[in-house]
Amino acid sequence: MPDGSLSLSARLYLLAWDIRRSEVTDGPLVRSGALAELSRRGLLVDDDGIATPADLDTETGDAVLDGLLELVRESRPHRWGSWVTTHARVTLDAAREQLTAEGFLTAERRRVLGVFPSVTYALARRSAVAVLSDEVRQVLAGPPPVADVADRDAALAALALAGHLLPAGDPARGEALTARASAAVPGLRAVLAELRPRVGATT
Repeated sequence: MPDGSLSLSARLYLLAWDIRRSEVTDGPLVRSGALAELSRRGLLVDDDGIATPADLDTETGDAVLDGLLELVRESRPHRWGSWVTTHARVTLDAAREQLTAEGFLTAERRRVLGVFPSVTYALARRSAVAVLSDEVRQVLAGPPPVADVADRDAALAALALAGHLLPAGDPARGEALTARASAAVPGLRAVLAELRPRVGATT
């Protein structure tokens, strides 16, 4: 994948923009990526269905992920699926700010009616995002065997399918990628189950 330092939440944001050709408003979609990334890194663990911080001190250095970690630590316990929507707008806004700071998006500030401040975002690094989209499609279509797909790429493909960003293609391959990702990312199945009916929500 291009720009390998990008988290799953950032990749989902960019993939959604490239597919829909418009600013991303799906808070649950971006939040799902952040939950999966934290779980994949071992910073959120599964405790009988509850998304639980592994410790109270570790940070990732990624403002989006660290913001979600802090929110989980300071909140009462929630199941994985509940975190898909709980204050999801916070993660969406943080991802947008991060991608703007890193040059993937541009921000144009103006005033509506000459009074009310407003910001319009646009996709800046179109070629990098196009490569990301193409590589996700290749993961979904093959030919690399599912067993050879990296866990992170399998998780991105599973989230993209659940978020209705790309056609399912071969259902059996999609299910196999989801199973591979779920085995490596605790809580992912619960996140996917909640995400599917929530796409389009802006909470």
